Amino acid sequence: MCGRYFQHRSSGEIARYARAVNAPPNLVPSFNRAPTQDGLVLRRHPETGARHLDALRWGLIPRWADDPSIGSRMMNARSESIAEKPSFRDAFVKRRAIAFADGFYEWQRLGEGPKAPKQAFAVAMADGAPMPLAALWEGWRGKDGDIIRSYTIITTNAAPELSPLHDRMPVILPPEDWDEWLGETPAEPARLQALLQPFPRAGLTVWPVSSRVNKVAEDDAALLERDPLAQPPPGLDDPPPW
Repeated sequence: MCGRYFQHRSSGEIARYARAVNAPPNLVPSFNRAPTQDGLVLRRHPETGARHLDALRWGLIPRWADDPSIGSRMMNARSESIAEKPSFRDAFVKRRAIAFADGFYEWQRLGEGPKAPKQAFAVAMADGAPMPLAALWEGWRGKDGDIIRSYTIITTNAAPELSPLHDRMPVILPPEDWDEWLGETPAEPARLQALLQPFPRAGLTVWPVSSRVNKVAEDDAALLERDPLAQPPPGLDDPPPW
């Protein structure tokens, strides 16, 4: 699952890293991005084939939806079912994308039962690079003619070393896979599915953060500071990469 992430780099930095050709959107960085908010998404332009970095709404709204509020429930798409689910299958074929973050948050339940407290963790690339997340995008037209472009982040089973934190994780796409995923290089559906693998723990850094991140209204750089009172399980306590 990926229900919250952070992007501290500017749109311009991400655009250069992704080799996007359009002017980057004026999207303010966020340390606590949540569904229904805009995020930076790299897409292949349907007419020119060039890479464009745009600000899209997080939470995919299917073209057939009557109400755009459905998007708040479609922030993630399971890799195992995107080729069959009506909400995602057409986008999987025609509208694959990459959502750029600098890392994501996840919560580990401390104890048994639904009311047990949770410890928040930040997960980022170990080398400090931007984090490219496999995504799908869609364009939805309302009755008034307005178009909302939205996206969903694809998830897969967590790498074994990360499973104590959560059993799912977003799919992180290394740069060598971007051409195929974006459709710049032809790839069969089976090959695309094969790209949607857990990212190895060795390439990630994980550290506990404050419970302030639980509140969407909290959005500042201090959210990424290590929680000095946390006692994470072995193997889930690294320093931030920057």
